[in-house]
Amino acid sequence: MPQTGQTEPTDAVQPGLREYGGRADVSAEPVRELLRPREANLGSTVVRRLLPNLGRRMVGAWCFVDHYGPDDIADEPGMQVPPHPHMGLQTVSWLHEGEVLHRDSVGSTQLLRPRQLGLMTSGRGIAHAEQSAVPHPRLLHGAQLWVALPDAHRHTAPAFEHHADLPVATAPGLTATVILGALDGAVSPGSTYTPLVGADLALTEGADVRLPVEPHFEYAVLTMSGATEVDGVRLDPGSMLYLGSGRAELPLRALSDAGLLLLGGEPFEEKIIMWWNLIGRTQEEIAEGRAAWMSGDRFGTVDGYDGSPLPAPALPTTPLKARGRTR
Repeated sequence: MPQTGQTEPTDAVQPGLREYGGRADVSAEPVRELLRPREANLGSTVVRRLLPNLGRRMVGAWCFVDHYGPDDIADEPGMQVPPHPHMGLQTVSWLHEGEVLHRDSVGSTQLLRPRQLGLMTSGRGIAHAEQSAVPHPRLLHGAQLWVALPDAHRHTAPAFEHHADLPVATAPGLTATVILGALDGAVSPGSTYTPLVGADLALTEGADVRLPVEPHFEYAVLTMSGATEVDGVRLDPGSMLYLGSGRAELPLRALSDAGLLLLGGEPFEEKIIMWWNLIGRTQEEIAEGRAAWMSGDRFGTVDGYDGSPLPAPALPTTPLKARGRTR
């Protein structure tokens, strides 16, 4: 999620304690629920937030999805995200165009390029910064995604993985790059902690395929570029279709050359609380995480970034309200 000359992290959830997760409201049958993005104007960049959504908060363990670009940043600083914290989740940085320089508090410095996996596991706590290199390519287009960590692994040691070569599954008119999990026999090297899948689907115009999927997973598809029909529903760039579960295959038809992200997984059993860039289980955990970030404890230091870390917003004054996966 790029910020052009902005100072707040693009992957930040708006302040407000919210409880997500649980198996309630997960359809055991196929559905076709079109999720409209909430657009945020960040300088010269518009970010389209698909999860959490007014209609749906999670798809498997996937709990946050932003789509941005393609943006012409030839004469702009591009992505400029100061150091900020994460806990209880994994971040997935995925590019179709452009480059992003990742730095974090476990000492990682990595330039991410299109269709390379940048996977950060925050565990008990990590800080990172993201910015466009100097010089940088003209266009920036990608997605930022979060995966909630289950209770058994959410206090694990923080880590970062970079996988430049990812496995691919193919069919006539389709190239599927497996970002996380497995699809049609191709298995990503990225670390996962719940049964899930993320795949980048490149379709050529006129392609008409039936993609094998897991019936016990719930799925959603995000259109990155081009026009498609997914299970008979037309999708244009920036839109997401929630599909429920109960399918053995997913019909895809390309009305033009197109790019999609397929996200899926077993419905996430646990309830989570998301606030800003932190995921916990109680309001007290979130408050402790915020205090640790502001005091300089736990999350570490991001070396090499020329600027100050981002301060945390104030905690909400309203009491926590338990909510399910949808509203």
